[in-house]
Amino acid sequence: MTQYSDDLLNDVFDRSKTIAVIGFSMNPARASHYVAQFLHEQGYRVIPVNPGHAGKEIFGTTIRASLSDIGEPVDMIDVFRRSDAFMGVVEDALEHLPDVQTIWTQLGVLDDAAAAKAETAGKTVIMDRCPKIEIPRLGRLK
Repeated sequence: MTQYSDDLLNDVFDRSKTIAVIGFSMNPARASHYVAQFLHEQGYRVIPVNPGHAGKEIFGTTIRASLSDIGEPVDMIDVFRRSDAFMGVVEDALEHLPDVQTIWTQLGVLDDAAAAKAETAGKTVIMDRCPKIEIPRLGRLK
């Protein structure tokens, strides 16, 4: 497991207001759904991203097909894609969300080259972690 300090994780949560969830599922049993719902319940603005559900409404917003369809500032992206898709997500984020501060990947999603590319562009990268686990562990539940 990749190690990150609690101070860094708290900083990420403090500065993140809007989170795009890449690979969002409409199925409530899927991690991408219940983590997005948890983040929404914790007061974050959640923008789900999934081309198969684009145009549907959830959490008070419209599901977007891609990052290029967001058109508003995003502080963090939370990636629910396989590790081999992570580089493409990073490239897409750098192109379409230049102000994104944090690129976060879920448990088991690791790509050191993609992380290095994002970090070189000045982004904070958190890999192989889950905000639904970290927020309660850090005592940040609302």
